[in-house]
Amino acid sequence: MSITQHHLLDAHRAWQHGEAAPPAPGTLDRQVVREWRAYRRFRAVVAGRPAPGRIRQALGRRLRPRARSTC
Repeated sequence: MSITQHHLLDAHRAWQHGEAAPPAPGTLDRQVVREWRAYRRFRAVVAGRPAPGRIRQALGRRLRPRARSTC
């Protein structure tokens, strides 16, 4: 049974019982990735490490002194 067929079967069962249909496959993928990243950052902070992220990396590049060439 494919994912689409399984979703349609679940939606039909929900309709029969008067319940809300489940979300379509793939609609919550972005939310899951965001929550996973937030959890990783939280675990890093709890462990005493700096939280990873694009903003932190950009600030690190901006605040770090550049190496000057001697040529």
